[in-house]
Amino acid sequence: MKRALVVIDVQQEYFGDGGLPIEYPPVDVTLPNIGRAMDAARGAGVPVVVVQHSAPATSPLFAKGSPKWQLHPTVGERKRDHYIEKGWPSVFTGTDLADWIARHGIDTLTIVGYMTQNCDASTIFEAMHRGLKVELLADASGAPSYKNAAGEASAEEIHRVFSVVFHSNFAAVASTEDWIAALTSGEPLPRDNVAASNRRARQA
Repeated sequence: MKRALVVIDVQQEYFGDGGLPIEYPPVDVTLPNIGRAMDAARGAGVPVVVVQHSAPATSPLFAKGSPKWQLHPTVGERKRDHYIEKGWPSVFTGTDLADWIARHGIDTLTIVGYMTQNCDASTIFEAMHRGLKVELLADASGAPSYKNAAGEASAEEIHRVFSVVFHSNFAAVASTEDWIAALTSGEPLPRDNVAASNRRARQA
């Protein structure tokens, strides 16, 4: 297997007084783990792709060039092997990610960053559909809470439910610690399957 670590949208918009503060897991957990994953990847020879979301200058969120659009120093000050600027949730859409993956013989994407239910999810689903293996580090990604006409959900609910769904079919969900151990061993992280996940729930 040949992994690449994809660090999605770790931008100031998600921290402090930004417009979309990440709530769960808390950023004082996820942000250090993102840094740890980047360092471990570099130490293991795994290429690191840093992704930055851009919106028009008039946008209320991620306005290109604004202070909140900037990468958090945890990511921005670390070395990377490839940089992608995107304007859609999936890192594949309108970018060179697919070509870069093919050129480098990558068959496994490890996803960290924000948000679990949005850009992480879109990228995970598309990667799986493209025949790639996918991993999500659950303690190096996160979500905000939502409330709209369809109902409301806490950040914990959103992150947990998406993680369970990912692990049932789309991606191996693991901790940063377990992923670093897998880098050392060279082993893939196991994912579950839909039938077994449902059967356990019905038997509980």
